Amino acid sequence: MQHTLSILLQNEAGALVRVAGLFAARGHNIDTLTVAPTTDPAVSHLILTVRGDNAALTQILQQTRKLVDVLQVQHATHA
Repeated sequence: MQHTLSILLQNEAGALVRVAGLFAARGHNIDTLTVAPTTDPAVSHLILTVRGDNAALTQILQQTRKLVDVLQVQHATHA
């Protein structure tokens, strides 16, 4: 199943690398990745899609939310 995650993170050097590294360390491949600025120059909006079962997704969501640079994580599912 494909999952889309919308992540708000601090716009700091290395923040994107830490998020992508979390996925890589757990053996998850990111299918698509888009990063854009928000109205607040200190915050970036990251949208990514990843494939996996619900158990893997739950683990990724919990661990992503623990990252220091991550402010918010939202999830949408596509069949």
